[in-house]
Amino acid sequence: MKVTYLTSASVIIEDHNVKILCDPWLVDGEFYGSWAHYPPLSFNPEEFNDVNYIYISHIHPDHCSIKTLNRMNKDIPILIHSYQSKFLKNNIERLGYQVTEIPHNKRTNLKDNLHINILAADNCNPELCHKYFGCSTVEKNFGSTSIDSMFVVDNGQQVIVNTNDCPFPLAETSAATIKRKYEHVDMLLVGYSSASAYPQCFTISESDKIEAKNKIIQNYWSFAESYVNLFKPEFFLPFAGRYILAGKKSLLNSQRAISELEDTYEYFTKNSKINQQENQCVILNSKSSFDLDTKQISEAYIPIDNNEKQNYIDNVLSKRKYDFEDDKEPEINQILDLIPSCYSRYEKRRNELGFSSEMVIIIGLTKEKFLSISANGNGYQFIKKNELDQFKKYVRISLDNRLLMRILSGPKNAHWNNAEIGSHLTFERQPDNYERGLYYCLSYFHR
Repeated sequence: MKVTYLTSASVIIEDHNVKILCDPWLVDGEFYGSWAHYPPLSFNPEEFNDVNYIYISHIHPDHCSIKTLNRMNKDIPILIHSYQSKFLKNNIERLGYQVTEIPHNKRTNLKDNLHINILAADNCNPELCHKYFGCSTVEKNFGSTSIDSMFVVDNGQQVIVNTNDCPFPLAETSAATIKRKYEHVDMLLVGYSSASAYPQCFTISESDKIEAKNKIIQNYWSFAESYVNLFKPEFFLPFAGRYILAGKKSLLNSQRAISELEDTYEYFTKNSKINQQENQCVILNSKSSFDLDTKQISEAYIPIDNNEKQNYIDNVLSKRKYDFEDDKEPEINQILDLIPSCYSRYEKRRNELGFSSEMVIIIGLTKEKFLSISANGNGYQFIKKNELDQFKKYVRISLDNRLLMRILSGPKNAHWNNAEIGSHLTFERQPDNYERGLYYCLSYFHR
């Protein structure tokens, strides 16, 4: 078997004449235009229409890229986990693809003795992942919680495990299941970074941002390290962590809790907790391959030139527009008209979950007008700037009104979670504590 790295979580796994394209995000501009690639991509999605299958791990646009899928051959079958929610399946089928749902932990033959086995992160801990979109953990029944999946590909002799976006504490149970089922792992594809809006989008001190950034980077390195020590793969490939902010938010790039791939490689190759002789770290250039038969890479890795990277950000990425920036600026009354139905949906969900908090959500509408949303059944109100001091516990959110209009109009247009991951939201939080249920309920604040 051979693994070809494209970008971020996008890889091709092939065995003889069978190719699986994983999580294709092959164009810039997901998360409403703010996410881009570096190094810049040297290919187009259409170049990969010869693959036999596409695997999509979960709904987030850097894995299920609608902009990419719209440009690819709709005859390519798409493989996903058989989630309880059909949101991912429905979204892909709307594009014209045939979707095959693979049952949890069922080794399934694809073609020519190549097998795939997809597992959800069944012990998802949302306090770690912060992924409140589509996640049912906060629901009363605490059923299958995951929106992420991992998979195993094998040809009867060689085994590749792809954990993509699943941090180890979220997927430890599924990872242990794989370990029991497959005695030897030849190659592990493992994520090494976070996609959070924290700390870059939060109004905290610069020293606190640096501390938070370093802590998150270290945490995700530790998660990847745990995977390596569990599976003990002959080779492992850190991936799925590369993105860069474009447009106005490009100024936030240095504050993201994202490590460079070179730094990640150095961490793993100098890590005394990993057996360097038996578990070798490999990093690849875009379109470079690792051959499991020869145990060789197709070309030597070329490190990032940070000066070139910054020039690209300053001269190219910073000038890009977001998807919603071509929208007409909404009248304030257009937004206000949506609020009652949005609140009704939000409140219904909050009651279903039994969630209550003294925290108040505050959304800026104009420089002088704000919307406050209670999290304990006390309704909503419109307030002036000089009335903000009445709230002692709050999350204050600022965003472009054109994006706000899209979000309030319904998830087919935009969603709070994707806006956050795209760094389009600015947060001021008092006290500075993460209260997951609050954000989960906010994700239902739309028509």
